[in-house]
Amino acid sequence: MLDVLNLTLMVTLANLARATLALFIIVDPFGNIPVFIGLTEKLEGQQRRRVFRSATLMGFALLVIFAFTGQGLLTFFGISLYSFQIAGGILLLIIAIKLLIEGEWWNPVGFQASLSAVPLAVPLLVGPGAITATILNLQEFGIVITLVAVVAVFLVVWLVLRLVEPVYRFLGKSGSQIIARIMSLFIAAIAVQYIINGITYYLPGP
Repeated sequence: MLDVLNLTLMVTLANLARATLALFIIVDPFGNIPVFIGLTEKLEGQQRRRVFRSATLMGFALLVIFAFTGQGLLTFFGISLYSFQIAGGILLLIIAIKLLIEGEWWNPVGFQASLSAVPLAVPLLVGPGAITATILNLQEFGIVITLVAVVAVFLVVWLVLRLVEPVYRFLGKSGSQIIARIMSLFIAAIAVQYIINGITYYLPGP
């Protein structure tokens, strides 16, 4: 009995680690540090902290909503997990390629909304990639692991934004850009695996 419990715990922790790491790589708070600094460079310290706090709360709330409604959305639109994996994988791959080649995947021109909501919360913290990863985590690991992964990732996001200025000084602009490129490679690898998993289901068996 004890061995079964230990095995179950190990599997649960392994799944939690996988879900959290996949989401963290896509959200990539360290790689976005130069963007965070650039967007808030004209704000006072207290204003910057208020903006970062609001952006973190908005991003967290949005992913929690998708964690609870993801299954319902797939069912409502008649989408299978495997089709969503293929579509989500292609989307993530496009994002990764744009990050690797252009250094960014969104165009900041034209954003007029509140800085906390756009572009900090969306699309920097919670973009299509993070939403896709959250829904896929929900399908693969269940609601509990998905929620814990979201909480863990956004705790790190909150810490990074609280310490963004000293972290930026430590990494420097070049260091942060290197981290962003490395994270892009991992995003591409995750995207390819999503596509392979989806396509494999539709391939005829031996």
